This record gives sequence, structure tokens and C-alpha cells, in this order.
Amino acid sequence: MHQSIERALGDALRLQQLLFQSEEVRLQIQAVAQAVIETFRQGGRVFFCGNGGSAAEAQHLAAELTGRYYKDRPPLPAEALHVNTSFITAVANDYTYEETYARFLEAWGSKADLLWAMSTSGNSPNILRAIKTAKKLGMRVVGFTGATGGKMVGECDYLLKIPSTDTPRIQEAHLLIGHIICEIVESTLFSS
Repeated sequence: MHQSIERALGDALRLQQLLFQSEEVRLQIQAVAQAVIETFRQGGRVFFCGNGGSAAEAQHLAAELTGRYYKDRPPLPAEALHVNTSFITAVANDYTYEETYARFLEAWGSKADLLWAMSTSGNSPNILRAIKTAKKLGMRVVGFTGATGGKMVGECDYLLKIPSTDTPRIQEAHLLIGHIICEIVESTLFSS
């Protein structure tokens, strides 16, 4: 048990050290934060999507924006696309699971909005379909993936690839970077 704990903590620490040392990661964080800030300033919304642990992170980050991060301030319009279980299960049943997020974007998305898509592999069919729909609508797309980026490479306006193939470590890094972006967005939009 002790070795498992040490290994997991060591792996997480090494990955965070890699992120800390990466100028590319810092530049990507700034670019994504700026895109989110511009989206809100132009009256748009941020839609998040992911599966499993990435869905939990998507919902968590949407809550940081609609609720609060550090400051008491007005809510920002952000939503995780999977929170309406009746919608998700109806679309999955009547069409396919691949269509769940795309169909939501078709109903609610607009050119002013931004899609933040999270997939550790970069190959999730429903995420790829959502990205395609978002692009068709003229939305900007942020992608968070693991080391290879999978099929999301070349499909996103901003693609942050975590240099790992270990799903739990990738998800931890996604949440860390997502929190950093939420902090930048909040402090920039509500500086007073």
C-alpha cells in the first residue's frame, strides 16, 4: 500500500513539475483564459463537455464560473452539457450517444459561445461530434487531452495536451489548469 501511495504522489508531482517548467503550457493557459474572457465580454456562454471523470471536471469548472471562484461577483454563463439526464438519455436512446452533446449545441449554441471539450484520449466519439457541431456553428473550441491529443488534434482552436498517458494524472492536471484559468477569468473580469 505504501508503495502505491508513493508512486501515485510521485507521478503527480513529476507531471506538475513538467507543467510548471513548460513555457508552451503557460502560453496555452493564457490563450485559453483570454478566449474565455472574450467570450464572456461579447455576451457568449461557455459550454463544457466530457465523459466520466472528465464530465465531473467539466461540471466542476462550469460551477466555478457560474458560482464563484474566489470573489463574490455576478455569475458567468457556463454549463456542463451532461447535467440534464433526461435529455442525455432521450437523445442516446432515440439517436446515439455520439449525438448527445452535438444535439445540445444545435439547440443552444451560437457563434458567440465557446465549447470546452475534455477527453483524456482525444478520441471520444461524442466529444468529436460536439467539436464538429461547434465549429459548424462558428464557435471557438478549447480541447483538453492527454499526451497525443488523439483525433482532437487539428480540430480545436486551442488544444492543451497534458504530457501523460495516465488517465488519473491527466484528469488531475486538467482540473489544476482549469482552476488557473477560472482564477484568471474571474480576476480579469472582476478586477475591482
